[in-house]
Amino acid sequence: MSHFARRIRYVVKRLLQAIPIVLAIVILNFLLLQLAEGDAVDVLAGEAGSATPEYMAELRAKFGLDQPLPVQLAVYLKNVMFFDLGYSFRHEMPVSELILDRMMPTLLLMVATITLAVGFGIFLGLVAAMGLNTWRDTAISIFALITYATPLFWVGLMMIVVFSLNLRWFPTSGMENFAMFYEGWDRVWDIAHHLVLPTITLSLFYLALYTRLMRASMLEQAGQDYVTTARAKGVTENRIMFVHVLRNALLPVVTMAGVQVGALIGGSVIVESVFAWPGLGMLAFEALFSRDLNLLLGIFLLSALLVVAVNLVVDIIYSTLDPRIEVS
Repeated sequence: MSHFARRIRYVVKRLLQAIPIVLAIVILNFLLLQLAEGDAVDVLAGEAGSATPEYMAELRAKFGLDQPLPVQLAVYLKNVMFFDLGYSFRHEMPVSELILDRMMPTLLLMVATITLAVGFGIFLGLVAAMGLNTWRDTAISIFALITYATPLFWVGLMMIVVFSLNLRWFPTSGMENFAMFYEGWDRVWDIAHHLVLPTITLSLFYLALYTRLMRASMLEQAGQDYVTTARAKGVTENRIMFVHVLRNALLPVVTMAGVQVGALIGGSVIVESVFAWPGLGMLAFEALFSRDLNLLLGIFLLSALLVVAVNLVVDIIYSTLDPRIEVS
């Protein structure tokens, strides 16, 4: 069987294995959200100021909240199988449409954050490891420690104060300037301009993690026997570092990046709130306080599917970085 055929078989096998995992996540999320006090009807009654018991009972029947919990779970699972995520009472539209509207801004922010954090994290970790115990190593380690310990909301607010209000280099909030009616490349540039500060703010925390992990991984690999053997054979230091050590050192960084993709949605809640970025993080925050459980479950399901897909990609990248790891 060819290497390509083995990979296709491996991908199909992993996708089949992911079905019971996603199903278990869906059931667990549903049961956990049921433990929260109150429901959508309580929120609607509170906003109205008062509501009769008869009216509240009518609303619960309308939303299917009057059914026993096993029945509600069975109905929800049946709907999910047919890609029906339910209806959002808060936004008065299907959950699937609402998530699709907000998914692109979140994916844009996540891709930009992962690219910046992983790229610069690998570079800084490499520089620190190659200059072990020098001023470069010390400066990068201090920078990573500070960025890791600094709260995201404070970084976001300082970014707005310095670069938006004082220097006026970037807009303070939003994803684009709708009043200008930009089209084509002008709109692309406008969105990229709005994306800079949220991306830098969210990536700083993860940048610190990847920097420290890359530095530790490089130092660990540099002490392995194969490096000593390569030096004994007369291989140059640059070739040892960039061809042999770097590829092996990237493996834990790739693993960490795959694991943290799901956490990015949770971390983006703060950043999206500070910069008024119209993504899934802000949507989940609003849904939580309005007890819009269908919307929350839809966002959690999307997060689970995203993590499964990214980890599959990570496994394939693993076998590319290290041919000794065969997908079979």
